[in-house]
Amino acid sequence: MRSEDEARFRDMARRQAAPMRRFAYLLCGDWHLAEDLVQNALTKLYSAWWRIRGAETLDRYVRRTVVRCWLDEVRRPWRRVEDRTGVVPDVADHDGDPAAVGQRAQTRDLVLRALAEVPSRQRAVLVLRYFEDLSVADTAAAMGCSEGTVKSQSARGLDNLRAVIARSGLDSSALTGGRTES
Repeated sequence: MRSEDEARFRDMARRQAAPMRRFAYLLCGDWHLAEDLVQNALTKLYSAWWRIRGAETLDRYVRRTVVRCWLDEVRRPWRRVEDRTGVVPDVADHDGDPAAVGQRAQTRDLVLRALAEVPSRQRAVLVLRYFEDLSVADTAAAMGCSEGTVKSQSARGLDNLRAVIARSGLDSSALTGGRTES
């Protein structure tokens, strides 16, 4: 690789490592696995760096690579037998009312636990659509599937997420801020 391409890749890796790790964590629910996914994605990005052009293409390519690395990982048989119900790391929030901080932490924990029970492709679509705020078309591009598949996986994923939250017996009104959907 040429030195200017090498410098561009290092700059991208430095800027994108933390967002990639957060994105990977939302997909898999495990910080250690998220780090492994980022490493695998960066390795794949490095080998294909000469094909990637422009910032718009780069963001899509990075997301798609992380999603594909994760989907490859969950297809491995030894991952299917692991129980991934460990404790979710809590990040201290020093700004705000302690009751509000507790409510946000409870809501975040509820969503992350529920998200961990949603099937992998549905979870990937939910993370891309609602956490990464991608459009249906961009999500389809990241997943390598049709827009119709994104819509159906999104609807099924939301249904599964709601069912898991309902089964938990916890009050899900915190997720909507006390509003009810109509």
